[in-house]
Amino acid sequence: MGSLFRSEEICLAQLFLQSASAYSCVSELGERGLLEFRDLNPHVSPFQRRFVGEVRRCEEMEKTFTLGSPARPRALSEHEPILDPSVHQHLERKINFVAGVIHPWRVSAFERLLWRACRGYLVATFVEMPEPMEDPATGESITWVIFLISYWGEQIGQKIRKISDCFHCHVYPYPESEASRADTMSGLQSQIQDLSVVLEETEQYLAQVLDKVVLALPTWWVQVQKMKAIYLVLNQCSFDVTEKCLIAEVWCPVRDLTQVQDALRQGSYKSGSSVECFVQRIPTTESPPTLIRTNKFTAGFQSIVDAYGVASYQEVNPAPYAIITFPFIFAIMFGDVGHGLIMFLFALWMVLYENSPSLRQASNEIWLTFFEGRYLILLMGAFSIYTGFIYNECFSKATVIFPSAWSVATMANHSSWSSAYLATHPLLTLDPNVTGVFQGPYPFGIDPIWSLATNHLNFLNSFKMKMSVVLGIVHMGFGVLLGVFNHLHFKQRHRLVLELLPEMIFLLALFGYLVFLIFYKWIKFSAADSLVAPSILIHFIDMFLFTSNAENLPLYPGQVPVQTVLVVLALASVPVLLLGTPLYLWCRRRAPRMGHPTAVGTGEQEPLLEGQEAGNSVNVTKEDVESGGHSPDAEHLDFTEIFMHQAIHTIEYCLGCVSNTASYLRLWALSLAHAQLSEVLWTMVMRNGFVRLSYAGGAVLVPVFAAFAVLTMAILLVMEGLSAFLHALRLHWVEFQNKFYVGAGYKLCPFAFAPDTWE
Repeated sequence: MGSLFRSEEICLAQLFLQSASAYSCVSELGERGLLEFRDLNPHVSPFQRRFVGEVRRCEEMEKTFTLGSPARPRALSEHEPILDPSVHQHLERKINFVAGVIHPWRVSAFERLLWRACRGYLVATFVEMPEPMEDPATGESITWVIFLISYWGEQIGQKIRKISDCFHCHVYPYPESEASRADTMSGLQSQIQDLSVVLEETEQYLAQVLDKVVLALPTWWVQVQKMKAIYLVLNQCSFDVTEKCLIAEVWCPVRDLTQVQDALRQGSYKSGSSVECFVQRIPTTESPPTLIRTNKFTAGFQSIVDAYGVASYQEVNPAPYAIITFPFIFAIMFGDVGHGLIMFLFALWMVLYENSPSLRQASNEIWLTFFEGRYLILLMGAFSIYTGFIYNECFSKATVIFPSAWSVATMANHSSWSSAYLATHPLLTLDPNVTGVFQGPYPFGIDPIWSLATNHLNFLNSFKMKMSVVLGIVHMGFGVLLGVFNHLHFKQRHRLVLELLPEMIFLLALFGYLVFLIFYKWIKFSAADSLVAPSILIHFIDMFLFTSNAENLPLYPGQVPVQTVLVVLALASVPVLLLGTPLYLWCRRRAPRMGHPTAVGTGEQEPLLEGQEAGNSVNVTKEDVESGGHSPDAEHLDFTEIFMHQAIHTIEYCLGCVSNTASYLRLWALSLAHAQLSEVLWTMVMRNGFVRLSYAGGAVLVPVFAAFAVLTMAILLVMEGLSAFLHALRLHWVEFQNKFYVGAGYKLCPFAFAPDTWE
């Protein structure tokens, strides 16, 4: 799978391909899918490239496969007429005859001219053929007209033949005797039978050939596609100054260089070339593409990150952390055992039958989206089951896994609840300060007795709101800490002190302190003194105002000085974050430079391409290498851009800490909305099926349950699930990833015949 935490190391390399083995080498590289080729002829028209003729031939073959159909065998033409029996009986009574066929458009003129030229010394009979036949000269399908002319005298016969030639008639010999005519008819019948047999066998043979072609056509199609792709790649290559070999530039993973060399060796061997092709790394100032190898499990999470932006070269990849955080944040908003179980089983079915062609090759785009994210849906369902047990909700109803920690009998004995008292007090309060009423925290999740309480919504509001704030601040703090790996990897250690440290101080001094207050209040105050517990919100507001409220008691001694110091630290970190990095870079540029690093390799090399220096890319000029990609007067502009970028980053981060913390309250809002929708659906639909405990009630329960199931799938699973997914997506893209993730890279697109090369 490769490294999922950071993109792989990519290098720029040159391939030296002998002309005789270039096709085989590129074909072998395409089978392995290791390289991304770069166009070395960007200013050359596609119609002026060396292999344009081969590309056109491949395109013509593609058109033949796509639009053309195999030509069916054309029936042979029989010019011998098949005469009607009545005509045959008429001929028996004549001595001299002229027989043939004529185009139907010429019949009237032909008959009229014969009558005028022969002065009536003839008898002409015209009969249309029963089936059309093909004209051998034009290929047109024509319903010919058969004519039979009887005449007296040789001069009349010569006139008839001349007129027939003028009208382009096909004249056939007619035997004089009855025996000759019978022999001719039998010969024609035998020829027709022989031709019919030949045609039938020919059609059978051609059908067999076409069946074999149909089986081989997909293979031919793939071969033509490969040929076209290879020639398109060869068109991107450039010939060296000696015109004896092709040189290509490629982006290649460093770990695959040995495989590339092996592929070139195999290609040279298959082509029979005596000189092997080889690969050579070259330095470059360009930013390489990003390559993160994935598998069927991690591909869905990586696609979520790539939808925001492809990772810059070798920066920290958020995908491995999203494997846990994304389903968990989704489950916080979607927590329900029943709904999570349905989602989990649906995803499990897709995972178990993931190799089924009917599932993988479906044409529905929405279904393919669900299928590609099957492992993501599987984890979302599993985490939803977990949070559903935490909330103690299964289709909005509580489950009693463990006995309740609240004792109603103890409270009744202590308060002496009489029948009159119960009649006048519809709502009863359980006092945890009474000994034996509250026996300790529930072993796992929320106590099921809260589902019977009228104030359970107030309790859940407080619990889920504080939970959302705590998880949000932890999530953002984790994102800021991930920036450490970027600073260390890119050797920007000054950013650890000038950016990361002020960001952590600002976040922890204000919002980390808020998390501390929440946990401190939970630990310090119990049910006995809960009525005098101070408000955290008022303390947090007073913290920014540098004041204290006499009515709101402090949580701990010395709280006001501590809060003042924290606010001062947070405010002091802002100018450090704003000016630290620009001033450091400005001082570093003004310091005397000790020299430039030398290029890789000290030996002299001859130029391989025209206009190229040894060891450099043909797309990088000498000025780019000497100035490091910057123009001579770009120093002032760079400092201005750095300062503006840092100012924008500072403002965005400081204001974002406030807005992003509030944004995590969507966890609280959507969790409550999902729970309330579930409860409304149960109360207004499913509970109506349990009203009548009779046979009629059992019959009513069937359609009620069907309606409940349909509404649950449509509203709570599909609509609410999509809503929670989009909100979890926003929290990862905006609140989490912008703390460390740039996402300004571009993917490595390898030349490969097979799809999903890197998965």
